[in-house]
Amino acid sequence: MTDNSKFFACIMAGGSGERFWPMSRAQTPKHLLKLLSDRTLVEETVRRLGTAVPKENIFVLTNTVQLPGTRAALEGLVPAEQIVAEPAKRDTAPAAALATALVRARGGEGAALALLPADAFIADAAMCAQQMHAALARAAESGAILTIAIKPDHAATGFGYLEMGEERARGASGVVRAVKRFVEKPDAATAQGYVDCGQYAWNAGMFFWRVGTFLDEADRNAPELAAFVRGFPATNAAGYLAEKFPALPKISVDYAIMEKARSVETLLAQFDWDDVGLWTALPKHLKTDAAGNATRGPVVVSGSSNNIVLSNGRTIALCGVKDLVVVETADAVLVCHRDAVQNIKQIVQQLPKELL
Repeated sequence: MTDNSKFFACIMAGGSGERFWPMSRAQTPKHLLKLLSDRTLVEETVRRLGTAVPKENIFVLTNTVQLPGTRAALEGLVPAEQIVAEPAKRDTAPAAALATALVRARGGEGAALALLPADAFIADAAMCAQQMHAALARAAESGAILTIAIKPDHAATGFGYLEMGEERARGASGVVRAVKRFVEKPDAATAQGYVDCGQYAWNAGMFFWRVGTFLDEADRNAPELAAFVRGFPATNAAGYLAEKFPALPKISVDYAIMEKARSVETLLAQFDWDDVGLWTALPKHLKTDAAGNATRGPVVVSGSSNNIVLSNGRTIALCGVKDLVVVETADAVLVCHRDAVQNIKQIVQQLPKELL
């Protein structure tokens, strides 16, 4: 196995905490919830890295509101000083620059890093770790920026897609192909065409690059990001971060870097992946009865079907209803039709501050 001392992982752990209300709140968004196991999603993400990245080379990027909760969730897994709060709400390009700056300060411009979301669900942790290591090794050697490609199993309109080109490499850890272009979230007909074509994959938002590669691309396409990385001090960086980070452009890493990069490759995932974006994503991972009711916690069901029900304490009883999402917490209850889960944000905007 390739020496991994120069491999780093930076996990983006922010989020507004709206889609999974009432369980998620501003201080405890999705990545800090125990939705699918007795561990938070961010803890699962860190543990999934396995031996692909040394534990001392893991950073977590969050915000000031969620910093205490994230440090508590990762106590004993990630040193507190490597859980860094972004001082302002920007977008993924500034987060990518901060991640690259942290790694450059520790490992130099030859180090390779993985920039990963904190809130995806992946059951096959062993294969994921193997492919994380392979992607880092490829990024370190090739000078390309890598992504992870997820083979689509349905015509999703909520994901971005990659159009894949020629094969670049093949080995025990998977197939690497060129990326022709990134495609924004398509309409249903276009998405179905992508699935039928077989040359498109979902963009999982996992990126891999060598520090020097990121700087080269940022010099060409986003000089503010490059300047931020180069100016980042190796020690006592808090003052620099507080002053410089809020001034960075609010733009995604896809727009700022990926879509303009000279060489982008993708490693085809051999592991399962679910971004668990809405309550309706949970049934495939929860206990489900013969009538299609997916439940967790103390739930009693009679004459009801196709419901998603989560209790965090009190017993929930359903009688003669169907196609509902019911979620109970200590201070709130959500009752929502399955077809309306994407509108939960509208409800959140009407709630009193103590429930946010």
